[in-house]
Amino acid sequence: FVASRKPRLPLSALIKPGMALSELPKTQPATYGSIHSLMHTAPEHNKTPQITDPVHLLATGFGAGLLPKAPGTFGTLAAVPFYLLLARLPLSVYLVALVLGILAGIWICGRTSRDLGVHDHPGIVWDEFAGFFVTMIAAPAGWLWVVVGFVLFRVFDILKPWPIGWLDRRVQGGVGIMLDDLLAGAYAWVVLQLLARWIG
Repeated sequence: FVASRKPRLPLSALIKPGMALSELPKTQPATYGSIHSLMHTAPEHNKTPQITDPVHLLATGFGAGLLPKAPGTFGTLAAVPFYLLLARLPLSVYLVALVLGILAGIWICGRTSRDLGVHDHPGIVWDEFAGFFVTMIAAPAGWLWVVVGFVLFRVFDILKPWPIGWLDRRVQGGVGIMLDDLLAGAYAWVVLQLLARWIG
């Protein structure tokens, strides 16, 4: 390795006929830092999801996750219209749709994460969709409960009480991206159901 950034001349230009061994040009030895930097240089990645890719489009919540501020909050907000459609279905069908969405989300989030070269890119918000849908399982009808569910889910998703934060740091891939939001949705679901029983 040659650590110097000066342009290197061909060997034939440096060595002349009859030159003594002691007169041969010396190169600067590679330092630990130069070797380390070469071995650990991060590859270039495109860190922006491409909404022209159908998988990235779904992963970003149809573009909601690409907003520069609070992508998780806007991703959850984008999930509300879809919840309102799903809420019209019987509970059994709602649960089947939710399970299918979770299974699809593991692949969608995992593939998008690999494409971007980072784990849980902030633009990936399909997990927010799934987590919010968990929160709203069998929720009482009405906009009040939609707002309550939205706020509860965002609180638990941001605070990440144990074991959400612990798992979020240790589980990788699509499962890891989805898992913390599903657990946040489960915590929010418990609180929402308790509130509904208390108020009702």
